[in-house]
Amino acid sequence: MYRYHILIEYVGTNFVGWQIQKKGDSVQRAIQIVISKILKENISLIGSGRTDAGVHALGQSAHFDSSKKINNLDRFIKSINFFLNKKKISITKIKKKKSNFHARYSAKARIYKYIIINRFAPLSIEKNRAWHIRKKLDVEVIKKAGKKLSGTHDFSTFRASNCYAQSPIKTLKKVKIKKLSEKIIIQFKSKSFLRNQVRSMVGCMKYIGEKKWSLQKFQNVFKSKKRKLCAPPAPPEGLYLEKVIY
Repeated sequence: MYRYHILIEYVGTNFVGWQIQKKGDSVQRAIQIVISKILKENISLIGSGRTDAGVHALGQSAHFDSSKKINNLDRFIKSINFFLNKKKISITKIKKKKSNFHARYSAKARIYKYIIINRFAPLSIEKNRAWHIRKKLDVEVIKKAGKKLSGTHDFSTFRASNCYAQSPIKTLKKVKIKKLSEKIIIQFKSKSFLRNQVRSMVGCMKYIGEKKWSLQKFQNVFKSKKRKLCAPPAPPEGLYLEKVIY
């Protein structure tokens, strides 16, 4: 068997998420069907992790095994993208890997970014690609909240009720916040995340940025470990899986 690693870019707007589900079109299923068709064998695609409905990816990572050696990788990518591009999915890279490589378990870190467009006018070009917030946000106080999130903590407050992670304790290696004109980009780096963790953290950051919460209130909610005290999660359209590091 030959193992191949692929990097994937996709617009998640019209998908039920990465993972195959009983109903609806998933990114994983769309790619599996095309690769299976090209290689003329049933292929099982293993992703680095799931993304929810509406969430995008700049660098999702996955691997698959095939009984056939792919001799021309560039031609193979071109063939896949011919079928996938109409679904707004692109395979950006492919590499042959050793059998001990695993897209999920070999990952050392994952980087997600969240994009907010902070302006009064509605979105046109970036509609469904960012969270549109009309009320002026205080980015400096959002940065202070980001520093409180950095490090190893119990993130139960930001954990979805249907999260299957064994422990709510995670280490955020980096929280980076920058403002480019009307665009606010919040970047999170960790080995792994709880379900809805990023969107829940951003939802709380919005409350702080619009002065609905004080920094002390945010700290109290964070330390409470109570999901019911969390602000509403940010919508999925602003979230991107940016990179998986091995």
